[in-house]
Amino acid sequence: MKPFGYPTSRLAILWREILVIALATAGGAAFAWIGMPAAWLSGSMMLSALVGFLRPLPTLRRPWFDSTMVLSGTILGSAATPEALTAAAHYPASLAIMVVGIAAIMFATGAYLHHVARWPWIDALLAAAPGALGTVLAVAQAKGANIGRISVVQLFRLLVLVAFLPGAMQFTGISVGASSVQAILPVSPGTMFGVTMAGLALGLAFDRFGMTAPLMFGATFASSILHGTGMVEGSLPMPIQIAVQVLLGSTIGGRIASIPRAELKSLFPLAIGGFAVSLGVAFLFAWPAAWLAGVSFASGMIAFAPGGLEAMAMLAFAMGLDTLYVGAHHLVRFVIVGLAMPIVLSRVKDAPPR
Repeated sequence: MKPFGYPTSRLAILWREILVIALATAGGAAFAWIGMPAAWLSGSMMLSALVGFLRPLPTLRRPWFDSTMVLSGTILGSAATPEALTAAAHYPASLAIMVVGIAAIMFATGAYLHHVARWPWIDALLAAAPGALGTVLAVAQAKGANIGRISVVQLFRLLVLVAFLPGAMQFTGISVGASSVQAILPVSPGTMFGVTMAGLALGLAFDRFGMTAPLMFGATFASSILHGTGMVEGSLPMPIQIAVQVLLGSTIGGRIASIPRAELKSLFPLAIGGFAVSLGVAFLFAWPAAWLAGVSFASGMIAFAPGGLEAMAMLAFAMGLDTLYVGAHHLVRFVIVGLAMPIVLSRVKDAPPR
């Protein structure tokens, strides 16, 4: 008879997963102790990535990731209060600027990788795509592009954005006053269960229609509707908010640690240059967009930062920024990149770089 009725192998897997989560929690706690912004998200990611580089860590199984996506969406949707939705009337101009900004980021970063790194245009544009990593890698595989170096540039950009951008913003005074987690009144356990189950149900429905990241989108939409109509007020309790950030940070750190060392070392200078170009162009568009939307420049920076949807939205939440504004921009960008990428690349001819 195995302990608790489970096979020993399953218990061993669960024990290793608990150790991975404990490691990520320690990283988040360390960052919180020294007063870093977005401590639980960035700290858990950094320590997971660093330890993973030294010694491969077990990958958390799918249920952990799916639970994180549902709870992340539930938290993000709680920002859609009636007052916040009224303020969203100022977003269309900002979203229009972002559409132009997406094209500018891809062209500028793609041109850098094409002419400086001498990559083919397809590889360069896929590496330059701001966010939507899953879609980018799927298109890369279909087009026969170099998935390895595309992943390095994309994941390096995400690493820097999550690990260092919050500290840089705090150091320069851009995000002064932002807390590590938003102080929102927690909902009751019954309400929390109801909102979460509504998000899960809608996410499973989205999954049947083949939508990308269905659980997060479904939970975000369900939570937004319930909060926007005033049926629910408040967000998930603080311990759950922290746990979600730790799990997300651990997931991102695991992705980064999976990059082959030799490939990372050889592409490191190009990744830095590509990141600098992407971020410079993104922030150039973020300033007028934030001004037109009536939000802080810090919110504009995170909204236009070329990182993944779930990471950037949770980063905004962790920093106490305008989550609805940031989430709306990254959601629209995610959809645009996912829909436009195959069309754009079908017209790109892989002429050798000059």
